[in-house]
Amino acid sequence: MEFDVAILGGGAAGLMAAARLSERGGLSVCVIEGNAKPGAKIRISGGGKCNLTNVSVSENNYLGDEILVRSILKRFDEHALLKWVRARGCEPVVRKKRYYFCPRSAQEMIDILVNSAIETRFFLGDRIEYVRKEQGGFLVTTDKRTLSARNVIVATGGVSYASVGATDVGMKVAESFGIETVPFRPALAGMTLQKEQFWMKALTGISFPVTISVGEKRLREDMLFAHRGISGPAVLSASLYWEKGTLSIDFLDGRSVESLLKGGGNKKIATALPLPKRFVTEFLAVLGVDDKPCSSVTPEEKTALQAFNAYTFAPAGTFGFTKAEVSKGGVACGALQPFSCESRAVKGLYFVGEVVDVTGELGGYNFQWAFASGRCAADHIGGGLKLR
Repeated sequence: MEFDVAILGGGAAGLMAAARLSERGGLSVCVIEGNAKPGAKIRISGGGKCNLTNVSVSENNYLGDEILVRSILKRFDEHALLKWVRARGCEPVVRKKRYYFCPRSAQEMIDILVNSAIETRFFLGDRIEYVRKEQGGFLVTTDKRTLSARNVIVATGGVSYASVGATDVGMKVAESFGIETVPFRPALAGMTLQKEQFWMKALTGISFPVTISVGEKRLREDMLFAHRGISGPAVLSASLYWEKGTLSIDFLDGRSVESLLKGGGNKKIATALPLPKRFVTEFLAVLGVDDKPCSSVTPEEKTALQAFNAYTFAPAGTFGFTKAEVSKGGVACGALQPFSCESRAVKGLYFVGEVVDVTGELGGYNFQWAFASGRCAADHIGGGLKLR
């Protein structure tokens, strides 16, 4: 069988590419997906509601080449995505004033994508084995068939969520063509602790807003104390930028501990600080400071209490791929054209979505990247091929 475009992977990026090619019309397109149904990761995302984008998206929300990310997002930003979804009968709802979700379930987004890909042939339950270059295009071999395609879009994702079929086949395809890759690592995952921070394990279940600093990055969201370590949105996003070394947590989320103590008067510290008392009591013990009236805190104790605004430590690691929302790493950004995600070295071969070394923070950024990059690759192909 011969196609103009073979899309490897039926996730967010692949389905958006198929939908866009169908909109343009005139090309034969197929999607090859290892699962029995497309959109497996979309279906379980966002608690089953699919956090499809954010109210504000820019290259600053991503770990990856700024030029590539900015170029792709500019061509299909969050406003364009929302307009596209609304035109198909779905009105996303906003949570926490910034996260867009499907109103009822993630299946709504899957249905929109699949129904928009009306000119697409789906090969479901096909495991991709390898891709080879041939004159005029490519041969794509699965465990069931061999297809011929003039162009190939690799949208196979990362290796997190192996339970829904995630594999590293996209990396293997890139490497088979000599294209530079960056090893996958877990991202948007909780963090494990060194022995010195085991006191946090006694606080399992407590959650409150914090600011976490990793290098130049400042991430404000809720932090959750978990049995294995620390988690919650702020920690998950921090794990994107953290590789090793230290990070710093402002437990007071920008409020000065010194000012709070000054205004506390005869209130005890655990009462004066706007934090869960169980946390404050535990942290005071770690700092070696008694829970006493604010007015009686000594200068030395005030210095120790500055840790509420800047507790610096080195995590032991992350919760790993089994708990990671996404994988960072993938096909090197420098190996791709910044306006289309086409390989610089292999004409007609595109890499989009999570298989590219571009990873967003928690909050819809990774779906936005997937949709935008898939669409841009489709536009480049649709504009560059003579229609049959």
